[in-house]
Amino acid sequence: MTTTKKKLPVYVSLEEAAEILSVSTKTVRRRISDGTIPAYHCGRRPIRIRLEDLEGALRRIPAIDW
Repeated sequence: MTTTKKKLPVYVSLEEAAEILSVSTKTVRRRISDGTIPAYHCGRRPIRIRLEDLEGALRRIPAIDW
């Protein structure tokens, strides 16, 4: 019998998200408000952001043909 381990999502705090993106927590809050970054909280717990969603909020800059 083989057991497969379910991969659980990784959640980070506002401060950790800001550090990952190299922006301020205020910028992360603005991205949450405009819907760019989905965020979650349960009851009185602090806001948490799924690392997957944070990575999805980044946009690739197209190459410029000089």
